[in-house]
Amino acid sequence: MSRATFSAVVLAAGLSTRMAGRHKLLLPVGGEPAVRRVVRAIVAAQPEEIVVVTGFNGRAVFEALEGIDVRFQSNPRYREGQMTSVASGVAALQAPCDAVMICLADQVLLEAADYRELIEAYASMPCGSILVPMYQGARGNPVVFASSYCPEVVGGRVNPGCRKLIAEHSAEVFLHEAAHDRFCVDMDTPADYQSVVARVEGGVANDARVHNP
Repeated sequence: MSRATFSAVVLAAGLSTRMAGRHKLLLPVGGEPAVRRVVRAIVAAQPEEIVVVTGFNGRAVFEALEGIDVRFQSNPRYREGQMTSVASGVAALQAPCDAVMICLADQVLLEAADYRELIEAYASMPCGSILVPMYQGARGNPVVFASSYCPEVVGGRVNPGCRKLIAEHSAEVFLHEAAHDRFCVDMDTPADYQSVVARVEGGVANDARVHNP
């Protein structure tokens, strides 16, 4: 496989329970809502399609992404956990593709080139059908998997966000060792948010602490 086509599912349904009462996806980063910054980078990586899964405060997320070419999928079961959003988003995909990328809507440091790096690594990996980015031993996101897994993901038999994914599917998983920590940085707490904003405003790409939830 010299060049893989991919579609992206963006998980934007969570409750932001650790963000001291604020909805993390709407917090400003670089002059725009965090979720808009993330989705713009994914669009620039040129996937076949993007499905944004909404749940908590879904109307506000929808409005934050106004004008961006994505499709929205509401997950009424979002309170039951992330896997319900993964299954909901994957089930909503329509365009043919080689691989599916499960993206977190709070990974604001990732750029279009980072998403392309993962797809290029997926296309050239020597074995396996699931790619997981790593940095200095920390597991990162997004996870990329062959589209042939979609029925199993929708049915809940494969969970791309599960900590045990590598152990349970070791023969299928390829670990992509990244040269930077951006795949391992997200925003769960006010301290995470402050750290990310400092990096964005300071133009610093590679020196934040790794956060591996």
